[in-house]
Amino acid sequence: MLSIAELADRLARDAEAVCRHYLSAGRKAGNYWIVGDVANSKGKSLYVHLSGPRSGRWADGATGQYGDLLDLVRETCGLVDFRDVADEARRFLSEPQPDPAASRRDYALDISPVNRPAAERARRLLRMTQPFAGTLADRYLRRRGILHASQFPALRYHPSCYYRDLVTGRITSYPALIAAVTDPFGTITGVHRTYLECCGLDPDSVGKAKVDTPRRALGELLGNAVRFRLPVQGPVPVLAAGEGLESMLSLGAVIPDMPMVSALTANHLAAFRLPAGCLRLYIAADADSAGRHGIVRLSRRAQALGILPLVLAPELGDFNEDLRRLGPARLTAHLRSQLAPEDALAFLPA
Repeated sequence: MLSIAELADRLARDAEAVCRHYLSAGRKAGNYWIVGDVANSKGKSLYVHLSGPRSGRWADGATGQYGDLLDLVRETCGLVDFRDVADEARRFLSEPQPDPAASRRDYALDISPVNRPAAERARRLLRMTQPFAGTLADRYLRRRGILHASQFPALRYHPSCYYRDLVTGRITSYPALIAAVTDPFGTITGVHRTYLECCGLDPDSVGKAKVDTPRRALGELLGNAVRFRLPVQGPVPVLAAGEGLESMLSLGAVIPDMPMVSALTANHLAAFRLPAGCLRLYIAADADSAGRHGIVRLSRRAQALGILPLVLAPELGDFNEDLRRLGPARLTAHLRSQLAPEDALAFLPA
């Protein structure tokens, strides 16, 4: 019977077969398997080494997640218990089932979580940033209808942030909107980067940089989030939570006093640690299947804690699209019908 370390080694030797099975939406590109994310979405953010000394190691440039193929099995299958991860790996390799206690013990010894240096690198990057107001990042959000983002301490600006191509390894640099990811105690655990560039001759015309993954995260993201108006201590009776940074900032533009968080991805939204004293949780919906998966998982966790989950749905693809194309007045009216009456009265303008 294979140990956990041996399982990881066997999976690494068959890395391409593992990817074709668990990440079937991806494709082979040289010595890598490229796919959107651990939810098996189409895209180029996540890459897996297929051979060499790093065979089986993977990383997601958008979320900062990384690990070996056992971690990948855990994420793609939505597993929590270490024993279940090892059982699934043995099933894939057609190995017999182990003793449950031994499986859990071996996995705990051999598989470690995202390591601390990533969070330290994120804090170092944040120390190199500048205040947000009046920067290229501020202009970028203003062009997307988000006019008062400079009020949020979580948002910063880096004039020349390194960008590494995940396939070629080539390093360039771009201006970047930087968002601080924090834990429930206000400790910075990661950063989210949106790489930017000017578009055309107009200096105010700013868009995302023309690179494969213009949004990337670094650090310890699981359970944490970018926080807006969320107190570090004390109860938070009403909270809005969602994936995308711009989508949540768009909600904040028309619900100016409601505490909000951006968990950055559907998987991290599902794992977000809910604050004490929360009674109602508004979950901002995105249109894709991964977003629906995150909503369902977070809703179940909220209900188990006695919190009422309520879904806020946009009219178009996301709330930033609603804000830009439909305008703040219509977005406000659309949200009023979805909020509990007491919250509409407390948080929306009369």
